[in-house]
Amino acid sequence: MMRALWSAASGMKGQQTNMDVISHNIANVNTYGGKKVRAEFQDLIYQNLREAGAASGNDSQYPTGLQIGLGTRVAATNRIFSQGPLQTTDNPTDIGIQGEGFFRITMPDGTTAYTRDGSFKLDSDRRLVTTDGYPLADGITIDETAPSDSIVISQDGRVSCTPAGGDQQEVGQITLARFVNPSGLTAIGKNLFVVSQASGDAIEGNPGTDGAGTLTQRTLEMSSVQIVDEMVNMIVSQRAYESNSKAITTSDSMLEIANGLKR
Repeated sequence: MMRALWSAASGMKGQQTNMDVISHNIANVNTYGGKKVRAEFQDLIYQNLREAGAASGNDSQYPTGLQIGLGTRVAATNRIFSQGPLQTTDNPTDIGIQGEGFFRITMPDGTTAYTRDGSFKLDSDRRLVTTDGYPLADGITIDETAPSDSIVISQDGRVSCTPAGGDQQEVGQITLARFVNPSGLTAIGKNLFVVSQASGDAIEGNPGTDGAGTLTQRTLEMSSVQIVDEMVNMIVSQRAYESNSKAITTSDSMLEIANGLKR
């Protein structure tokens, strides 16, 4: 009976974590380039009361074992890097990635971070930067006399602008980074990721080459979170939590009955 209490308790704890993950997904339904996170469960160790194949007589054996499970645990939170929908914005510095790849961002300490969020702006030095002011690692700088509407970004990442009274000129090349295991990247907030041992090193290249996606100017990749799916998952998690709590209550009642037999 005590096994039931601990198993149900582990189920409640697991569903609490699952609800944390679901809440995070719902909170990021409008995050540019946001990716769905999924909690993954594993069953815990089993108590073997009888091995499968154990002898049941002189010339016979049990075809199945006798095992009692001891509950569950959250084994991992897996970020699913599926393509999010592209939304037209008509802002010339908004860039969406269609396919695999991440923009490379230079952090204040000189390291490189990676993002799918293409909502870039122009800072006081006319550099393409993130919402937090971190510049693209490609060092794209727009001529100070070129109006924003003259910025042109091709599918293969070439950036051009037209200075006042001049001709269109190319000012840089945006490159993308791919990873063998993008789910292994470490999220650090602000829509940014950094490399980990699990993700592998960045594979850099121009958009549209070597498996990298292409760029679409004046669009933004929206979150891949589907709010309807998350609402269903939330209901399932709530019911599972209630069922585990009911198992604890029932086990406690059964223990109470057993303790009352001595009277």
